[in-house]
Amino acid sequence: MMKKFDLDKSVNEDDLIAGIDEAGRGPVAGPVVAACVVLDYGYDYGYINDSKQMTEKERLNAYNQIIKHAKSYGVGIVSNEEIDKINILEATKLAMLEALSNLDLNPDLVLVDAVKINAPYKSMSIIKGDTKSLAIAAASIIAKVTRDKLMNEYDSLYPKYGFSRHKGYLTKLHQDKIKEFGPCEIHRKSFAPIKDYYVK
Repeated sequence: MMKKFDLDKSVNEDDLIAGIDEAGRGPVAGPVVAACVVLDYGYDYGYINDSKQMTEKERLNAYNQIIKHAKSYGVGIVSNEEIDKINILEATKLAMLEALSNLDLNPDLVLVDAVKINAPYKSMSIIKGDTKSLAIAAASIIAKVTRDKLMNEYDSLYPKYGFSRHKGYLTKLHQDKIKEFGPCEIHRKSFAPIKDYYVK
């Protein structure tokens, strides 16, 4: 285990530690995805880091190791429509709780990256948790890879927007496509500049 992930070591080694993180709070299109992972700390998963600090190839390799060797993992997905109804923070919490509920075991402790959720288990919100907890870092990888796959599928459904390239983030390419074609069904109507198209 990498030294910077000592937070996991500080917990009773017999405890089942669940790490939770999300992907997709910032984009203007697509869902927010959360993952919850309970690792087997006796297994060497190879290189794991905050998903944002890893290459796509590194994330995919780690993703495959995690889903194969973790004690349990769950994923939660909240659509852009629901994000518009309840706001992105509440949607993130909802996705996290859904991911937690999809575990097939009951964790002793839940470590959540930055967000406080009403978990049915003992839980802690950890600022920059994906750099302090191996379980949270693993969850960030599962969430990121899962969401990227979804956005690649959306790219096939809405090929005009280049979703496979920017994953819904507001890059210049994405801005240009929105200006050219207007928003599509997976754009978040409550996010700027998308909401400008719906203001009467």
